[in-house]
Amino acid sequence: MLEPAYQADVVVVGAGVAGLSAAHRLSSAGVTTMVLEAAHGVGGRMATEKVDGFRLDRVGQLLSTAYPELRQTPGLGGLVLRPFAPGVLLHGDGRHHRAGVQPGAGGARGALHAVRALASAPRPPSAPRTPRKPVAVPGRQVSVPRSRSGAPLGTAVDQARLGAALTRLAGTPAERLLARPELPAGEALAARGLPARTIDGFLRPLLAALLCDPDLTTSSRCADLALRAFASGRLCLPEGGAEALPELLASTLPPGTVRTGVRVTSVSTTAVTTAEHGEIRCRAVLVATDARAAAELLPGLRVPEFHPVTVVHHTTDEPPETGASLLLDADLGGPVAHTAVVSRVDPSRAPAGRALVSSTVLGRPPGDADTAVRMHLARLYGVSTARWETLAVHHTAEAVPAMRPPHDLRRPVRLLAGLYVCGDHRDTSTVQGALHSGHRASAAILADLGAGRPLHTADPVPTVPRAA
Repeated sequence: MLEPAYQADVVVVGAGVAGLSAAHRLSSAGVTTMVLEAAHGVGGRMATEKVDGFRLDRVGQLLSTAYPELRQTPGLGGLVLRPFAPGVLLHGDGRHHRAGVQPGAGGARGALHAVRALASAPRPPSAPRTPRKPVAVPGRQVSVPRSRSGAPLGTAVDQARLGAALTRLAGTPAERLLARPELPAGEALAARGLPARTIDGFLRPLLAALLCDPDLTTSSRCADLALRAFASGRLCLPEGGAEALPELLASTLPPGTVRTGVRVTSVSTTAVTTAEHGEIRCRAVLVATDARAAAELLPGLRVPEFHPVTVVHHTTDEPPETGASLLLDADLGGPVAHTAVVSRVDPSRAPAGRALVSSTVLGRPPGDADTAVRMHLARLYGVSTARWETLAVHHTAEAVPAMRPPHDLRRPVRLLAGLYVCGDHRDTSTVQGALHSGHRASAAILADLGAGRPLHTADPVPTVPRAA
């Protein structure tokens, strides 16, 4: 049990990745830190359900190896990232097309990887096969199908222009991207001079997957940052499920730092009040909850709109032959925004002999979500899904804070001396944004309290086992 009168230098409210990353930096600076979490586990939306040997993420957020905070946050040194196959796999015009980036090709940090027709749904007997011809791509020679009307990547010239644009984007400093004029992402794409087929067949479904925004109303600056990360890194998943990241952060904090099952009812600059243990006095409070919970503790804090996300998990003993690829629908012909045989990416997510297929629906899900998703997956993968077993359907109404323009990517984390706030609603609505907001908040706290020396000399926090 917590001692109600125990004092800490900083109390962090919320054990999501933003609060846990801030707690790491504070503890490393000698600041006595206590993290209070109302739920019985850490991680917030980065939760993973375990069912019959499967690990099922509730919100299937995609990470990137290009996220600097994954490398710079204390406590994440042991994080194992499992990358998808380079680029993405597009389903369009009844076929599969590989498109994406390959760091280092031709000496550029990011270059067009390959645009190659893969085995897919068979063509109707009357449809003639399209001859193939070589196309020059920065760094090497590849073969691609001769473009047809409706092909998701356009002509060979269009593909080369796309490769050059991604290469330039990978090498552009983030500060320059943030200085660009701000528009909704969909409008900005149309103004960039790329062909409509390339935008609609590749960039639109890709950005929808990266931003969880099917209508591309997100700020073009945030969209540019997402494309830059895609062009300079690899999409990936944490080994063991999304919960692996917050669990690692929590387990590497000093013993007794994180307290689960403790609900904070009010905050001030010098104390928090909990439902279970009364008042806990401190020198500063950091509210690191989701945006709505933060606004309940901090009246006047703006609550953004949200993008809802539904993740549907299936298992089969006959997985489709798409390897470890992220599959997007270039035709936007169904509810699924992106899907993958995630057990091919991270084998720890499924028991031996079974495959785990995880699919993400953006926006409001259809009435019978599983049936609609199965029909769409059968078309995307080119296989029957009738015998696939549904493991879970997770719907999160407030999964990702919307970032419509004008969007401040560095919203204040210091409300006043002694009271701070962080989370993905203060930066970009990504794991990178959550981690970075925790970094900014801890820096502001250390600046106000004085860093470099222990600030509190109370007895150590009693060790209490954290709920699983």
